[in-house]
Amino acid sequence: MLRFSFVILFLVVSSAKTYHRDYYENGNLKAQGWKEGESKEDFWKYYHQNGGIKAQGHYSQNREIDYWYFYNKNGTLEMEGHFKNGQKVKWWLFYDENGKVNHKCQLKDGIKNGYCLKYMDEELTSAEKYRNGKKIKEWFSFSSFKKENKLSDLK
Repeated sequence: MLRFSFVILFLVVSSAKTYHRDYYENGNLKAQGWKEGESKEDFWKYYHQNGGIKAQGHYSQNREIDYWYFYNKNGTLEMEGHFKNGQKVKWWLFYDENGKVNHKCQLKDGIKNGYCLKYMDEELTSAEKYRNGKKIKEWFSFSSFKKENKLSDLK
C-alpha cells in the first residue's frame, strides 16, 4: 500500500504547474510563464534583451492558442492575432513602425487564406483575396470590391 501511495504522490507532484523564468546572459528576463512538466501552459510573456515586451499570449500543451501580441524592440505593436494549436488563424493585424495598422489578413494554418485589407495612414487602399497563400484577386476601390464579394465574408 505504501508503494502505491508513493507512485500516486509522485505523479501528482511531477505534473504540478510551476512558474518558470528564463534569463539572457546579461541577466535580463527573457521569458516567464507556467509549465506543467516540460509543457508550456497558460499565460507566457517574452522580452527583448533591452527588457521591453516581445510577445505575450497563452499556451495549451506547448502550443500557442487564443490571442497573441508581438512588439518590436522599441515597444511598438508589430502584429496581433489568433492562434489555434500553434498555427496562426482568423484575422491578424500588422502594424507599421508608427503603430498604425498597415494591413490585416485572414489566415489559416499560418498562411493567407481569405481577405487581406491594406491601409496607408489608416485609410483603406486595397483589398486582396488569397487561397492557400496565393493571391487570386485584388481590388482598389470599395465599390468594385462590393460588386464581387459579400461584406459578411470580412467577419
